[in-house]
Amino acid sequence: MFTGIVEELGEVIALQRGADSARLTVRGPEVSAGARRGESIAVNGVCLTVTETGDGQFSADVIRETLERSSLGALAPGSPVNLERPVRADGRLGGHIVQGHVDATGVVVSRQPGDGWEVVRISIPPELSRYVVEKGSVAVDGVSLTISALSPPAAESAWLEVSLIPETLARTTLGRRQPGEVVNLEADMIAKVVERLLAGRQL
Repeated sequence: MFTGIVEELGEVIALQRGADSARLTVRGPEVSAGARRGESIAVNGVCLTVTETGDGQFSADVIRETLERSSLGALAPGSPVNLERPVRADGRLGGHIVQGHVDATGVVVSRQPGDGWEVVRISIPPELSRYVVEKGSVAVDGVSLTISALSPPAAESAWLEVSLIPETLARTTLGRRQPGEVVNLEADMIAKVVERLLAGRQL
């Protein structure tokens, strides 16, 4: 379980592709310190299991389902990535409950600069739009953000907007994402659980 508060901006060392999987190696001295095999680290919002660690870096296997559902397959050596270790049971929930289970990918549509901050519009798949609400939470590349605006219900394409403060711009990959780039999206899990429970009552 994560909170969407990025601890470190890491760097991809290698992405070794297999027939239907990949081995990802990332440099991240802070999150690697004390990490052991079998533990979890979120990479751009994707929960991965550590298979090797040492010398300020770690490796993890990425299966086909994850490659197809997220943007991890497009990473290359030198790519910056958002890193977060799981939240401790006695820690602060600084963002919101993030599972590291990406629902879908979106595309950055536009960036509107403000006075030290920016409004970023992201297109989202229609099937994800029912889980997002204005002033609700969403994880974008693993960053916990508040939704500041949504596309009208009758819009041809669905989108959401988030406002990025200077800290987020400086410390995460979202400060450099440009229009046309793909980002990982995870909707608030509470909305998905409630929908499932209500559907069961209608049977």
